[in-house]
Amino acid sequence: MSAIQPRFRTVDGLSIRYAESVNTKPRALLLSPWPESIYAYDPTWSRLAEHASLIAVDLPGFGHSELREDLLSPRRMGDFVVRLADEFGLVEPHVVGPDIGTSAALFAAAAAPGRFRSIVIGSGGAKSPTDLGSPLHDWVHDEDLAPYRALGPKDVVNVAMDAIEGYELPDVVRQDYLAAYQGQRFVEQMAYVRAYPAELAELDALLPGITTPVQVINGERDAVVPVSNAEHLHERLPDSRLAVVDAGHFVWEENPDEYARIVTEWWQAN
Repeated sequence: MSAIQPRFRTVDGLSIRYAESVNTKPRALLLSPWPESIYAYDPTWSRLAEHASLIAVDLPGFGHSELREDLLSPRRMGDFVVRLADEFGLVEPHVVGPDIGTSAALFAAAAAPGRFRSIVIGSGGAKSPTDLGSPLHDWVHDEDLAPYRALGPKDVVNVAMDAIEGYELPDVVRQDYLAAYQGQRFVEQMAYVRAYPAELAELDALLPGITTPVQVINGERDAVVPVSNAEHLHERLPDSRLAVVDAGHFVWEENPDEYARIVTEWWQAN
């Protein structure tokens, strides 16, 4: 049985799914990666909870949270991350935002200087022009979305789960990922990454002004988001550290011990 016990809360009129592990330690806001959910933290949850009071959130439109089209871009999602921290009463929390959370967390830090104690990101598109691998490059740049609309609602997440190296998803996690995809939800979510070409250029201009301490984590063998994206962030952010981990794209599940070690040591240092 997973230690993650989801519940729902209305934020800005949207039904947002979250889970928490509350204690007296510093607060941490964990953002869901794509195409997964808050259950992506299942293999690291207990270790992270030893060092922080956790709130994990399915970002709007992802996992099992309600979708709203105007939030499906990194900049607008960054604004919503600030809203989440406010709604949950998180005073200067750490933020962990792998994958799509990378750009959202950075936009949030740029928009609200001093709002977050630190940020952990990585495995997410960051370079402009984009430097992305398969299949993310096609999802971002393909002009014709008809083939994606023709996919079965669970095809994409099945492909993603099969790409996780050396980690057998617990059944409750697998079923949660699959249940998040109904109808055209995946195609609707694509709007977020299809905003990358324009918005990552905007983000790049903001990076040198972000003063929040940032830990960047990327899989050494990430074929979806090459390490060059993490290296770019490390070079441009004024207060950052880079860890390249023995893993593919899904570092948090493929090498959870190392991921949790890096995150918790970063929290202790900040």
